[in-house]
Amino acid sequence: MKITYEEAIKELQETVAQLQEDEVSIDELSAKVKRAAALITYCREKLRATEEEIGGLFEG
Repeated sequence: MKITYEEAIKELQETVAQLQEDEVSIDELSAKVKRAAALITYCREKLRATEEEIGGLFEG
């Protein structure tokens, strides 16, 4: 996925806002939810990798 963490978070926030405002049609809903799930997975992996990298700097 060629997107920054910040871009992923921004897209997720926009999707949540659209869902809250009922701006997503039923035809778009499935695609939006799948994209959101992929973005959440990406963000979790990015955070985990960053945490491990930073943790490794202070070991040994």
